[in-house]
Amino acid sequence: MARLFLDTANVEEIREATRWGILDGVTTNPTLMMRAGTADLKANTLKIVDLVQGPVSAEVVATDAGGMIEEARKILSWSEHVFVKIPCTAEGLKAIREISTWPNGRVNATLIFSPTQAYLVAKAGASYASIFVGRMDDAGLDGMEVVRQTRDIFDNYGFHCQLLAASIRHTAHVVDALLAGADIITLPFGVLQKMIRSPFTDVGLERFLADWEKVAGG
Repeated sequence: MARLFLDTANVEEIREATRWGILDGVTTNPTLMMRAGTADLKANTLKIVDLVQGPVSAEVVATDAGGMIEEARKILSWSEHVFVKIPCTAEGLKAIREISTWPNGRVNATLIFSPTQAYLVAKAGASYASIFVGRMDDAGLDGMEVVRQTRDIFDNYGFHCQLLAASIRHTAHVVDALLAGADIITLPFGVLQKMIRSPFTDVGLERFLADWEKVAGG
């Protein structure tokens, strides 16, 4: 079964989603932290961990392998639930290879836009490969085709790396990611809300309540 992550650093959104009983984890990045109004990465990440009690990804800001590795040591020490996000670059691959050898080397390889990038991070030892579907669609490409191709590659070669569909824009992306066999889908709170809603459900509920009032009142 595909797991659902929330792509946000907003504690209130996460708290609400956890009440629904369907949230498995959270992904964050420096931009999301900034939008949440916090510069304290550790404190906010641990707040999220307390709520979710599942995987929470926090991203490095260094661009060289040495800096990424140093940041990763700190980030991964915060909690057994925390994953470190490392970008798919040449320096990132060096860092992923090193970090993946640690007992707590939980890596979410991020900013992936091709099956070959996904193959490389899986080969380097990443736990998750995050494919940015929406950003490719924005550029006129077929982001979900990359998810489908990556699923086939991972299955062909028995990679343990999990395929994570990221940059989800709408519920159609969610359906396509599920059909493509994504292991994890991370999405904004607004898209998660839309997954629940249907005007037919609203109309049906109104009719049920109206009928019940007639029976109860009669």
